[in-house]
Amino acid sequence: MTRCSETHTLRIDGLCASAGGKEILRGVDLEVSSGRVHVVMGPNGSGKSTLAHVVTGRPGYQVTAGSVTLDGADMLRLVPWERAQAGLFLGMQHPTEVPGVSTARALAEALALRAGSDGPDEALLARTSKLLEAEAAAVGLKADLVARPLNVDMSGGEKKRNETVQLAVLQPHIAILDEIDSGLDIDALRSCANRIEALTETGLGVLAITHFTRVLEYLRPDEVHVIVDGRIVDSGGPELAEALEERGYAPYLPDERAAGVAVSIGGLGRPQASSAGPASAGPGRTGGPLADPWADPLDQLG
Repeated sequence: MTRCSETHTLRIDGLCASAGGKEILRGVDLEVSSGRVHVVMGPNGSGKSTLAHVVTGRPGYQVTAGSVTLDGADMLRLVPWERAQAGLFLGMQHPTEVPGVSTARALAEALALRAGSDGPDEALLARTSKLLEAEAAAVGLKADLVARPLNVDMSGGEKKRNETVQLAVLQPHIAILDEIDSGLDIDALRSCANRIEALTETGLGVLAITHFTRVLEYLRPDEVHVIVDGRIVDSGGPELAEALEERGYAPYLPDERAAGVAVSIGGLGRPQASSAGPASAGPGRTGGPLADPWADPLDQLG
């Protein structure tokens, strides 16, 4: 691939959003441009996944203030597929299985629509299938897995490799990766992160949400942001992730939360009920009014 000569920018200004009558995002400001990697980290229930969902248009959220634009175009006015067509890509924590639709067909349809066609012809479908096989090999995914229906009968790690393959084939402007490292062993993590890092060299902008600093050994961040209670409370370079590894999130938490939280980066720390405090609301949940009501209970390490 050749380096992309165009620069694309995702701009999030003062974004506030709620779900079920509960405010989750409380004024988020971020800007992600081509070739740059921004990493968002924070404790469970802080709004990380909600940010990804709201930007890409998942139903169930109400945007109460702020804006989201891609190259100046208002993303909040668009439905999810239109945001994808405009150049956004969401790598989900738990990719959905789509029985009956082949991976090649799904991606060829997306490429055709982006090019202004009603659907792919046989030549595009053949090129997409060939590219799928090449990208699967690049991340160590067996070719027969991408030949089956989209994400069907794959392990969690295989689905994450498959998402990386889809990202490489679609070549969006900005990729939002919600726990791309979840479920990956060290070899798969290295393969996926290295491929994404290579895509940034050809113009991809990345907003990566993670608990695990190990992914940052391969997907090198330009900026790291800490989100707590729906707000970005700190930003810095890669050294910020190193500081979080050492001290956790306690310095950013209100005293009443910090007193009952044993935090370690990597998602291994869990909110703990203090001797004087209420019982935990459940595994991996803070149980506060700002906990993400859309969070998958299987995803509390994410």
